[in-house]
Amino acid sequence: MIATTYTNVRTNLAEFLDAVTDNRETVVIQRRGHEDVIMISADELNSLLETAHLLRSPKNAERLLTALERARANSESPQSVETLKSELGLTDG
Repeated sequence: MIATTYTNVRTNLAEFLDAVTDNRETVVIQRRGHEDVIMISADELNSLLETAHLLRSPKNAERLLTALERARANSESPQSVETLKSELGLTDG
């Protein structure tokens, strides 16, 4: 995370925009007498909003966190896309 002043961002805007988009940096812009503002990439914001939406439902959040725990524990072997489609009754056409 990069913390800087409004004046510095104004002077070096292109450099900060590149850091945010190219390196996924978060830039905290400190403004004298005003609330700080954070600059993040649009992709990062969309990802955060999607995650918040998915976790809004307690049931869905529990299901996702359980799946994450299983994935981290490597307790189950991966399945092919074809196997998953078959289990769900999906076909290619």
